[in-house]
Amino acid sequence: MNKDTLKILVTGAAGFIGAALCKKLIFKRIKVIGIDNLNSYYDIKLKKSRLIDITESSFFDADLWSFHEGDLRDNELLETIFKENTPNVVVNLAAQAGVRYSLENPSSYIQTNLVGFSNVIEICRRFNVENFVYASSSSVYGSNTELPYDERQNVDHPLSLYAATKRSNELIAHSYSNLYNIPATGLRFFTVYGPWGRPDMAPMLFAKAILKREEIFVYNSGKMSRDFTYIDDIVEVIYRCCLKPATPDKGFRKGFPNPSTSFSPHRIFNVGNNSSINLMEFIDILEIEFGIKAKKIFKPMQPGDVLDTYANVEDIKSWVNFTPKTSLRFGIKKFAKWFLDFHANEYENLLKKF
Repeated sequence: MNKDTLKILVTGAAGFIGAALCKKLIFKRIKVIGIDNLNSYYDIKLKKSRLIDITESSFFDADLWSFHEGDLRDNELLETIFKENTPNVVVNLAAQAGVRYSLENPSSYIQTNLVGFSNVIEICRRFNVENFVYASSSSVYGSNTELPYDERQNVDHPLSLYAATKRSNELIAHSYSNLYNIPATGLRFFTVYGPWGRPDMAPMLFAKAILKREEIFVYNSGKMSRDFTYIDDIVEVIYRCCLKPATPDKGFRKGFPNPSTSFSPHRIFNVGNNSSINLMEFIDILEIEFGIKAKKIFKPMQPGDVLDTYANVEDIKSWVNFTPKTSLRFGIKKFAKWFLDFHANEYENLLKKF
C-alpha cells in the first residue's frame, strides 16, 4: 500500500501500544484517526498524558491527527467516525487487558474483546476497509510447553478468559476474511515493555516498588521467563503490516492446514524479541539502573499464568523483513530513564532520603 494515501484508524489510541503507534504514523506523515474510551482500568491521567505526548512531539501536525473518545460497543459512534474519515486501514488495539483481572471481571472481557472487536470488524466490512490489523497475544499458547512458540502450534487450550478472547478474535477475523475477502493480520504480542507502559504490568510494578523500597512479589519463586519485547520493535512491525495487507497462502493445504495462514487473506504472526529472559535477570537489570536492591517476596504460581514464553519470529521476519533490534539491557535503560523523568516530582524527594 502507498503510505501517502493512507488514512489509518487506531483503536485503543491512548493505550501503551496505541499511543506509540499513533506517534510513529504521524512521524511518517500518515493521517491518523484515534479512538479510545479512556476507561478507568488503570490511571486515566497516564492515558491522557500519552495523548498530550503525541501532540507535543516535535513532528506533530494537527492536520494528520484527530481523536475521538468513545467505546467500540457504540455502533452509532463508529458509523459517524467511519463516514467522516473513511479510513482505508484499521488497527484494532483496543482491548480489556490483563490475565489476572479477567478472573475478577470476566464480563468486561466479553464486552470489550468480543463485542467491541466484532463491531469493529463488521464496520470494516461495511466500509470496504482495505487492511485490518489486530492485536492478539502470546497468551493464546496457553498450556503449550514446547519452546519457542511457533504459529503452527495448537492454541486451543487457553489458561485464562483473556487468552480465550484473543483466540476468539483470531477466529472471527479469519471468518470475515473468508466470507468478505477482508485482508486481516493478527499479531501475537509477547510481553511488551518500555516508556509509557501499563502500570499493571511487571516492569512498572517493579520499578515503582523498588524506588519506594517496597516489597515486590515474584511468582513461582522467580522460576519464570518471558520474551520481553521493546515497544519500538512492536510498533515498527505494526507499521510495516499496515503497508502490507494479508494475502491468501497459495501453498495452503487443507489436508495439512497451517494454522497461521489460510486460503483466505488472513495471517497470524508472533511479534517478540526471539529470546526468553528469566524474570530474576529482568529484576537484576532494573536494580542496576536504579542503583537499588529490590525487596523480593517469593510467591506461588498464580492461576492463569504460564511458566515461560519465547517467540519464534521467523515468519514475521520473512513477511515484513524485520528482526527485533532492542536488547533487554538497552530497553530497560530507556524505560528506567523515562520512569524517573515521568515521576520526577513523586520520587525526587524520596530518592534524596536514601
